[in-house]
Amino acid sequence: MILTRLPLVAALLLTLTCWTYAIDSTDLWPVPQPPPGTPRAIFPVPRMDWVSRFQGNLDKLKNGPYDLILDGDSITDFWQTTGKDVWKAHYGSIKMADFAISGDQVQHVLWRLQHGELAGQDPKLIMLMIGTNNGGEDPKEIADGIKLLLTEYETRCPDAHILLLGVFPRVAAAKAPIRDWVAKINALISTYDDGKRVTYLDIGAKFLQPDGTLTADIMPDFLHPSAKGYEIWAGAIQPVIDKYFPPAAAK
Repeated sequence: MILTRLPLVAALLLTLTCWTYAIDSTDLWPVPQPPPGTPRAIFPVPRMDWVSRFQGNLDKLKNGPYDLILDGDSITDFWQTTGKDVWKAHYGSIKMADFAISGDQVQHVLWRLQHGELAGQDPKLIMLMIGTNNGGEDPKEIADGIKLLLTEYETRCPDAHILLLGVFPRVAAAKAPIRDWVAKINALISTYDDGKRVTYLDIGAKFLQPDGTLTADIMPDFLHPSAKGYEIWAGAIQPVIDKYFPPAAAK
Protein backbone atom coordinates (compact mmCIF):
# COMPACT_ATOMS: atom_id res chain seq x y z
CA MET A 1 0.00 0.00 0.00
CA ILE A 2 1.65 3.27 -1.08
CA LEU A 3 1.10 6.07 1.40
CA THR A 4 3.46 8.73 0.12
CA ARG A 5 0.78 11.15 -1.09
CA LEU A 6 -1.73 10.80 1.71
CA PRO A 7 -2.72 14.18 3.15
CA LEU A 8 -1.64 14.93 6.68
CA VAL A 9 -4.99 14.20 8.31
CA ALA A 10 -5.31 10.83 6.60
CA ALA A 11 -1.79 9.91 7.63
CA LEU A 12 -2.42 10.68 11.27
CA LEU A 13 -5.61 8.61 11.20
CA LEU A 14 -3.86 5.62 9.68
CA THR A 15 -5.30 2.37 11.03
CA LEU A 16 -3.21 -0.43 12.42
CA THR A 17 -4.18 -2.72 9.57
CA CYS A 18 -1.77 -0.80 7.37
CA TRP A 19 1.20 -1.93 9.45
CA THR A 20 2.85 -5.23 8.55
CA TYR A 21 6.38 -6.46 8.42
CA ALA A 22 6.10 -6.28 4.62
CA ILE A 23 5.88 -2.48 4.62
CA ASP A 24 9.20 -0.83 3.91
CA SER A 25 9.93 2.65 5.22
CA THR A 26 10.25 3.89 1.64
CA ASP A 27 6.54 3.19 1.20
CA LEU A 28 5.56 5.55 4.00
CA TRP A 29 4.42 9.11 3.59
CA PRO A 30 6.96 11.86 4.31
CA VAL A 31 6.97 12.44 8.05
CA PRO A 32 4.69 15.46 8.62
CA GLN A 33 6.08 18.56 10.25
CA PRO A 34 4.21 20.47 12.96
CA PRO A 35 2.35 23.57 11.80
CA PRO A 36 4.17 26.86 12.37
CA GLY A 37 4.25 27.67 16.06
CA THR A 38 3.51 24.10 17.17
CA PRO A 39 6.26 22.56 19.32
CA ARG A 40 7.69 19.33 17.94
CA ALA A 41 7.29 17.49 21.23
CA ILE A 42 3.49 17.78 21.24
CA PHE A 43 2.98 16.86 17.58
CA PRO A 44 2.76 13.05 17.21
CA VAL A 45 4.79 11.62 14.34
CA PRO A 46 6.11 8.17 13.39
CA ARG A 47 9.69 7.31 12.52
CA MET A 48 10.39 5.81 9.14
CA ASP A 49 13.26 3.76 10.53
CA TRP A 50 11.30 1.84 13.17
CA VAL A 51 8.44 0.21 11.29
CA SER A 52 9.53 -3.28 12.28
CA ARG A 53 10.17 -2.26 15.89
CA PHE A 54 6.71 -0.74 16.16
CA GLN A 55 5.18 -3.82 14.56
CA GLY A 56 7.12 -5.92 17.04
CA ASN A 57 5.52 -3.97 19.88
CA LEU A 58 2.10 -4.61 18.42
CA ASP A 59 2.93 -8.30 18.18
CA LYS A 60 3.74 -8.31 21.90
CA LEU A 61 0.10 -7.48 22.57
CA LYS A 62 -0.79 -11.03 21.57
CA ASN A 63 0.89 -12.25 24.76
CA GLY A 64 -0.87 -9.71 26.99
CA PRO A 65 -2.46 -8.31 28.93
CA TYR A 66 0.55 -7.21 30.94
CA ASP A 67 0.77 -6.21 34.57
CA LEU A 68 3.68 -3.83 34.03
CA ILE A 69 4.61 -1.81 30.93
CA LEU A 70 7.85 0.07 30.34
CA ASP A 71 8.17 2.80 27.73
CA GLY A 72 10.56 5.47 26.55
CA ASP A 73 13.75 5.58 24.52
CA SER A 74 16.97 3.55 24.38
CA ILE A 75 17.67 3.91 28.10
CA THR A 76 14.52 1.94 28.87
CA ASP A 77 14.79 -0.16 25.70
CA PHE A 78 18.12 -1.56 26.93
CA TRP A 79 16.44 -3.27 29.85
CA GLN A 80 15.93 -5.90 27.15
CA THR A 81 19.69 -6.26 26.55
CA THR A 82 22.22 -4.70 28.96
CA GLY A 83 19.80 -4.78 31.88
CA LYS A 84 18.09 -8.06 31.04
CA ASP A 85 19.70 -10.17 33.76
CA VAL A 86 19.25 -7.42 36.34
CA TRP A 87 15.54 -7.17 35.58
CA LYS A 88 15.13 -10.93 35.70
CA ALA A 89 16.84 -11.10 39.09
CA HIS A 90 14.70 -8.35 40.61
CA TYR A 91 11.37 -8.52 38.81
CA GLY A 92 11.37 -11.58 36.60
CA SER A 93 8.14 -12.93 38.07
CA ILE A 94 6.14 -9.91 36.94
CA LYS A 95 4.40 -10.12 33.57
CA MET A 96 6.06 -7.17 31.84
CA ALA A 97 6.35 -5.72 28.34
CA ASP A 98 9.03 -3.22 27.34
CA PHE A 99 7.73 -1.03 24.49
CA ALA A 100 10.60 1.49 24.55
CA ILE A 101 12.37 2.14 21.25
CA SER A 102 15.92 3.40 20.96
CA GLY A 103 16.13 6.93 19.58
CA ASP A 104 12.55 7.89 20.31
CA GLN A 105 11.61 11.42 21.24
CA VAL A 106 8.46 12.47 23.07
CA GLN A 107 6.45 12.92 19.88
CA HIS A 108 7.29 9.40 18.66
CA VAL A 109 6.00 7.76 21.83
CA LEU A 110 2.88 9.89 21.56
CA TRP A 111 2.30 8.60 18.04
CA ARG A 112 2.81 5.00 19.12
CA LEU A 113 0.27 5.32 21.92
CA GLN A 114 -2.27 6.81 19.54
CA HIS A 115 -1.78 4.00 17.04
CA GLY A 116 -2.59 0.91 19.05
CA GLU A 117 0.37 0.18 21.26
CA LEU A 118 -1.84 0.01 24.36
CA ALA A 119 -4.70 -1.92 22.77
CA GLY A 120 -6.26 -4.22 25.33
CA GLN A 121 -3.83 -3.14 28.07
CA ASP A 122 -4.62 -1.84 31.53
CA PRO A 123 -1.59 -2.76 33.63
CA LYS A 124 -1.17 -2.16 37.32
CA LEU A 125 1.86 0.02 36.65
CA ILE A 126 3.46 1.90 33.73
CA MET A 127 7.05 3.13 34.02
CA LEU A 128 7.95 5.98 31.65
CA MET A 129 11.11 7.94 31.07
CA ILE A 130 11.43 10.09 27.95
CA GLY A 131 12.84 13.40 26.81
CA THR A 132 16.61 13.14 26.61
CA ASN A 133 16.52 12.71 22.81
CA ASN A 134 14.66 16.01 22.44
CA GLY A 135 17.98 17.71 23.08
CA GLY A 136 18.14 21.43 22.43
CA GLU A 137 14.38 21.95 22.61
CA ASP A 138 12.63 24.18 25.13
CA PRO A 139 12.21 22.24 28.40
CA LYS A 140 8.68 23.65 28.72
CA GLU A 141 7.71 22.23 25.33
CA ILE A 142 9.17 18.84 26.21
CA ALA A 143 7.31 18.86 29.52
CA ASP A 144 4.09 19.72 27.69
CA GLY A 145 4.61 16.71 25.43
CA ILE A 146 5.19 14.45 28.43
CA LYS A 147 1.96 15.76 29.95
CA LEU A 148 0.15 14.62 26.80
CA LEU A 149 1.72 11.18 27.19
CA LEU A 150 0.40 10.93 30.73
CA THR A 151 -3.06 11.86 29.49
CA GLU A 152 -2.87 9.08 26.89
CA TYR A 153 -1.91 6.52 29.54
CA GLU A 154 -4.57 7.68 31.96
CA THR A 155 -7.27 7.57 29.29
CA ARG A 156 -6.32 4.30 27.61
CA CYS A 157 -5.38 2.46 30.81
CA PRO A 158 -7.94 3.72 33.37
CA ASP A 159 -6.73 1.56 36.26
CA ALA A 160 -2.98 1.92 35.72
CA HIS A 161 -0.68 3.90 37.96
CA ILE A 162 2.13 5.74 36.18
CA LEU A 163 5.68 5.93 37.50
CA LEU A 164 7.18 8.94 35.74
CA LEU A 165 10.95 8.98 36.04
CA GLY A 166 13.02 12.12 35.86
CA VAL A 167 15.34 12.27 32.86
CA PHE A 168 18.68 10.73 33.82
CA PRO A 169 21.85 12.82 34.05
CA ARG A 170 24.22 12.66 31.10
CA VAL A 171 27.82 13.60 30.25
CA ALA A 172 30.63 13.26 32.78
CA ALA A 173 31.00 16.83 34.02
CA ALA A 174 28.72 18.02 36.80
CA LYS A 175 28.66 21.59 35.46
CA ALA A 176 27.92 20.72 31.82
CA PRO A 177 25.13 22.87 30.28
CA ILE A 178 23.10 19.79 29.37
CA ARG A 179 22.82 18.97 33.07
CA ASP A 180 21.00 22.28 33.56
CA TRP A 181 18.72 21.48 30.64
CA VAL A 182 17.83 18.10 32.16
CA ALA A 183 17.22 19.74 35.54
CA LYS A 184 14.78 22.20 33.98
CA ILE A 185 12.78 19.40 32.36
CA ASN A 186 12.69 17.46 35.62
CA ALA A 187 11.59 20.48 37.63
CA LEU A 188 8.62 20.89 35.31
CA ILE A 189 7.53 17.26 35.09
CA SER A 190 7.92 16.78 38.84
CA THR A 191 4.72 18.83 39.19
CA TYR A 192 2.78 16.06 37.43
CA ASP A 193 2.92 13.92 40.57
CA ASP A 194 -0.69 14.15 41.71
CA GLY A 195 -0.67 11.63 44.53
CA LYS A 196 -3.28 9.63 42.66
CA ARG A 197 -2.51 8.33 39.17
CA VAL A 198 1.05 9.63 38.74
CA THR A 199 4.16 9.19 40.89
CA TYR A 200 7.22 11.22 39.93
CA LEU A 201 10.61 9.82 40.92
CA ASP A 202 13.99 11.37 40.18
CA ILE A 203 16.73 8.79 40.80
CA GLY A 204 19.43 10.59 38.82
CA ALA A 205 21.57 11.45 41.84
CA LYS A 206 22.03 7.76 42.58
CA PHE A 207 24.14 7.40 39.43
CA LEU A 208 26.49 10.24 40.37
CA GLN A 209 29.63 10.56 42.44
CA PRO A 210 29.56 12.88 45.49
CA ASP A 211 31.01 15.68 43.35
CA GLY A 212 28.24 15.26 40.77
CA THR A 213 30.36 13.60 38.10
CA LEU A 214 29.17 10.62 36.11
CA THR A 215 31.61 7.74 35.68
CA ALA A 216 32.05 5.27 32.85
CA ASP A 217 31.47 2.25 35.05
CA ILE A 218 27.90 3.46 35.65
CA MET A 219 27.24 4.80 32.14
CA PRO A 220 30.00 3.83 29.69
CA ASP A 221 28.94 6.42 27.10
CA PHE A 222 27.72 8.84 29.80
CA LEU A 223 24.13 8.28 28.66
CA HIS A 224 23.20 4.58 28.81
CA PRO A 225 23.58 2.61 32.03
CA SER A 226 25.90 -0.36 32.31
CA ALA A 227 24.67 -3.50 34.07
CA LYS A 228 25.87 -1.80 37.27
CA GLY A 229 23.77 1.23 36.36
CA TYR A 230 20.71 -0.90 35.76
CA GLU A 231 21.28 -2.51 39.16
CA ILE A 232 21.14 0.97 40.72
CA TRP A 233 17.96 1.71 38.76
CA ALA A 234 16.30 -1.55 39.84
CA GLY A 235 17.04 -0.87 43.48
CA ALA A 236 15.84 2.73 43.29
CA ILE A 237 12.40 1.81 41.99
CA GLN A 238 11.97 -1.16 44.32
CA PRO A 239 9.62 0.64 46.77
CA VAL A 240 7.25 1.62 43.96
CA ILE A 241 7.35 -1.81 42.35
CA ASP A 242 6.70 -3.47 45.72
CA LYS A 243 3.67 -1.25 46.27
CA TYR A 244 1.95 -2.65 43.19
CA PHE A 245 3.58 -6.07 43.21
CA PRO A 246 4.06 -7.09 46.85
CA PRO A 247 6.95 -9.58 47.05
CA ALA A 248 4.80 -12.37 48.46
CA ALA A 249 2.21 -11.94 45.71
CA ALA A 250 4.81 -11.68 42.96
CA LYS A 251 6.23 -15.13 43.65
